[in-house]
Parts: sequence; structure tokens; C-alpha cells
Amino acid sequence: MTASWWQRKAEETYGVPEAGLTQWRPWSLPALRKAFNTAKHTDPKFAGWWEENSKEAYNTGLANAAAAFDNYAKSKQGKRRGKKVQMPRFKSKRKARLACRFTTGTIRVEGDGRHVTLPRLGTIRTHEPTHKLLTRVQAGTARILSATVRHERGRWFVAFQVEVKRDIQRVARPDAAAGVDLGVKTLAVMADSHGEIRTVPNPRHLDAALKRLRRASRVVSRRRGPDRRTGQKASRRWEKANAARNRVHHRVANLRADALHKLTTAVAAEYGTVVVEDLNVAGMLRNRHLARHIADAGFGEIRRQLTYKTRRDGCRIVAADHWFPSSKTCSGCGAVKAKLPLHVRTYQCDVCGLVLDRDENAARNLAALAAAATGTGVAGDQDAPRVSKPRGADHKTRTTRRSRKAGAGRWRTPAAPAAEGSERPYSRRSSHALVM
Repeated sequence: MTASWWQRKAEETYGVPEAGLTQWRPWSLPALRKAFNTAKHTDPKFAGWWEENSKEAYNTGLANAAAAFDNYAKSKQGKRRGKKVQMPRFKSKRKARLACRFTTGTIRVEGDGRHVTLPRLGTIRTHEPTHKLLTRVQAGTARILSATVRHERGRWFVAFQVEVKRDIQRVARPDAAAGVDLGVKTLAVMADSHGEIRTVPNPRHLDAALKRLRRASRVVSRRRGPDRRTGQKASRRWEKANAARNRVHHRVANLRADALHKLTTAVAAEYGTVVVEDLNVAGMLRNRHLARHIADAGFGEIRRQLTYKTRRDGCRIVAADHWFPSSKTCSGCGAVKAKLPLHVRTYQCDVCGLVLDRDENAARNLAALAAAATGTGVAGDQDAPRVSKPRGADHKTRTTRRSRKAGAGRWRTPAAPAAEGSERPYSRRSSHALVM
């Protein structure tokens, strides 16, 4: 693929007309499969050993390559949100996560609830029981579509992509709206449209494990580790110490995921409308003083889980504008402060004299966004008198530097052709992960 792109780039410099340029190679999954099926019989690099492995191992790489080329083309054309995507590159066999997706063949959960059967791998015992998935499959309310096997932190996992028949469960309070304000000191402060305030403390799982993590890292540093420059291999003691350190990381990740799932499930099952902030988490992580705490809280994961859980439970989610001054706005009269430093934890209104916690004030303002159309919110009611906002109070108060543009002498990637009309071949419905 990339060779054909560079060939076209070189031919353009030679003055070759458009009709005589090398044709664009299609990067859709069927086209890549066809090209690989032709090469594996003729290319000596594949002919000797490709039959020893499952075809799904090659198909997984081809599917990832097709998605990478598609993302690159859409990013160049401005059709993809987020940061600019560079040209696809090969994964490092030392750093890339080992994973393979099985889409055909025998994929099932055995009747004893402790074994799964996968193509070419056979029947494998799982560490976790599979009764929950087995019950749905036997009842006819779930159908297994594919299975992905991956290696993570010294353990092998299998994740089943399942199409589930799920009845929409009515939320406990469909007429109530809740504003969720996320923070580091307190993980979430929720204010509903009836005036009730709830606080969810931040468990700080990483901070609790830092002492053990530092100790485990010191043990790893004293062992003879791998060195790519000299070709030195890791000692058995280093591998054992590194596995112990990975177990600490794995426990922290599991505790964080469990806490976030419990929080988002409770919120989505109770309120008919959930209002969250559109936080720039990537930008917040650039603050070296708060990056570790923000990453440990998992703001982006909370937003992601609330998005699909509210859709699943039949309620709606509202995302506040990126520059909505939820903390600077008074939840009583609607006045907006021009400045509110982060170290000021108590909000005091200069107009009406309201004094309350900063996070509670922000949660009330978020909850009022859901009821702004009807004027029944706890704050920001349409019937309340309008108070002028100070200049720039709802926007950034500090200018940012413009990004440097690539100079004429810098290396640039060739422009990508127009994206093909083919969509991604798979769509995720539900996922059940098990430890093998």
C-alpha cells in the first residue's frame, strides 16, 4: 500500500500525466484479503509456514490495517474528529498487545460453565465461570458473534461479542434530571431537579497502591532486565519481579473499573435525564500536578459508560458545552464570575450573596440545563431575572499558542486518496470478557 503511494508521489515529480500514474491500491478488507491470499501461495516468505496458524490471525491484522488506512484517509479529508491520524505503521512485536479475533469456526461456551471452545485452540478451561453467558445462550436471548483472545498483564483473556435481546428497563425516576460534576477531590457531585445533593467520594485506587508499586518497581530495577541494544535477555528473577509488579497494576485497573461501573449503572438506572460536562480530558492531562489524579479518576471512562448505559436504559444524556461556566455561574440568580481560581472551593455570589460548595453549585447548574426548556430547574429558571455576564466569563481566560505549521523543508506524508465507500465489517453489540 505505502509503496504504491510513494511511487505515485515520485511519478508526479517526473511529470507523468494523471492517466499514467500508478493506480491506487484499494485498502478495504476484501481487497486486502484477496491480495494476501494471492501472496501466501507465491511469496516464499509465507509459503513455508502460513498453514500452521489459524487464518483468523492473518485476518485480524488485515482488518486492523483496513481500519488504519480508512482512519488516515478520513483524517486527511477532515471527516474524522479528534487529533490528526498519521500514516499506518507496523506494530512493534515487543510492545503491541497480543490479540486475535475469531469470527468463524466453533465458538461456544461449554455446558459445564467452566470451559470455552475456540477454533484451532480447542476446549480451554476458564478461570472465571461462564454461567451468566451460558444461561442467556441456552435461553435463546443471546447469540455469540465472535471471540477475541488477548494477552494482558501476564493473563490470557477471551472476550465474546454477543448479540443480546434486552428489554428496556424503565428508570426509577423518569421525570428527574441529574447534573453530574466530576472532580478529583470528590469523584462526582450529583444534583437532581428536586434539590437533592449526592456526593460520591474518590476512591483513589492508584494512590492507595503507590507504596506497593514503588517497592515492586525497586525490586524490578535491581534485577537483570532485557536490553535491546546488546541483545541481553531478561533473567528469570527479573521476569518474576516484573510479573509481581504487573499484578499490582492489574488490581488497580480492576478496582477502578468496578467502581466506575457501579457509579454509572446507578446513575443511568435512576434518572431520566443525565447532564454531564464535555471535559477536555486530554488537555487536563497536560497539567503535571494533576495528571496522575485525573487519570486515576477516569473522567473519560465515566462519560463513555454513561453514554451507552443511558441509551440502553431508555433515558437521555445531555452534554454541556465545552465552555459552559458551570462553576462560575451562581445557581441562585444566574450571575457569572469573571474569575474563579481552582483553589477556591466555596462559591460566594457577589450579587445575591449565595454561599455554597463549589462542586455543588456546578452540579446544580448542570441539572438546570435539562429543565431549561420548561423553566422548572433548581437553577437558571427562565423566569429568573437575566444578569449580564462579564466579558469572556464563558470562554477561555488565557490565550493559547498557535500550533506550529510544518515548514517547507520538513518531511511530509503523501496525501491519501478518497476514502472508499465500504464500512467496517463488524459492529459491536455487547461484550463478555472472561479470564482463561
